[in-house]
Amino acid sequence: MFARSALRAPTQAIRTPASSRLFSQTATANRKVAVLGASGGIGQPLSLLLKLNQNVTDLRLYDIRLAPGVAADIAHINTPSTCTGYAQENLEQALDGAEVILIPAGVPRKPGMTRDDLFNTNASIVRDLAKAAAKVSPKAHMLIISNPVNSTVPIVAEVFKRAGVYDPKRVFGVTSLDIVRASTFLSGIAGSKPADTNVPVIGGHSGVTIVPLLSQAQQGSAVSAGEQYEKLIHRIQFGGDEVVKAKDGAGSATLSMAYAGAVFADGILRAMNGEKGVKQCAFVESPLFKDQVSFFASPVELGPEGVQNIPALPQITAEEQKLLDNCLVDLAKNISKGVNWAAENP
Repeated sequence: MFARSALRAPTQAIRTPASSRLFSQTATANRKVAVLGASGGIGQPLSLLLKLNQNVTDLRLYDIRLAPGVAADIAHINTPSTCTGYAQENLEQALDGAEVILIPAGVPRKPGMTRDDLFNTNASIVRDLAKAAAKVSPKAHMLIISNPVNSTVPIVAEVFKRAGVYDPKRVFGVTSLDIVRASTFLSGIAGSKPADTNVPVIGGHSGVTIVPLLSQAQQGSAVSAGEQYEKLIHRIQFGGDEVVKAKDGAGSATLSMAYAGAVFADGILRAMNGEKGVKQCAFVESPLFKDQVSFFASPVELGPEGVQNIPALPQITAEEQKLLDNCLVDLAKNISKGVNWAAENP
């Protein structure tokens, strides 16, 4: 499905093909991918996009309801991968041998809700799924989409630590939607192509913890300061609110999140298959601000085993430094919330 040149830069989005003839008829490796929460608003379109990915050969869809039906539907698509659905009692079977596990499971955000409002429900869901993964597929790459990512990723890490199988290189918070939004919104102002508008987004994945580095985009000078800059930053940070309001209580960002999750999964799969120079922004255990936060989103270089390298940040502007300072305060609280909850709710 995906052009090999699609993610040359850390923030560049996948270019979708103009014709199904662009899909490869052979996979480069036998990759088993599981989606946990596959029948939800994110899970269904995410599963569809993964079925189209030439690097996926065995797609497992799990949910507490409807997953076998979703799998039966998607399995009719004429791409080479197999697709199997698993009911609630078959979680471990779904995870057996999985190399990449995506977790979009959880409740969606509704009008007036913050990501923190989702915490108690989604924390329990993510913990239970992580327990099963730690038992059955401890070496899988874990891609956490369930919000609030700033807190759910530390919960997964704590579960894996308790099981004695934690590998920080293989646990990722998927923040790709922030990069996709930044690309879309900035290109609309600059008049550039979204796929060529690359904005690294660092920090976390909610509100003020989202720090777009517009100075690192070629088109960033179009909004270098002033009211337009502030409005763009706010829109990137709170783009999810825009969707929640527009859907009028019917859900949150599902389709765009599914696309962003597929972008990130594709990068992981290509790196696992030995492609060099694959870089993505992700929320991972990071040394960049280790005195303040243990997890941080930034461009990372991926390899077959997961995170291969976390480069130092580039020089940023004074405005971006202010955003970063505010980010670190909230991000530290979010991470601690996840760690503390995991300790109290083993």
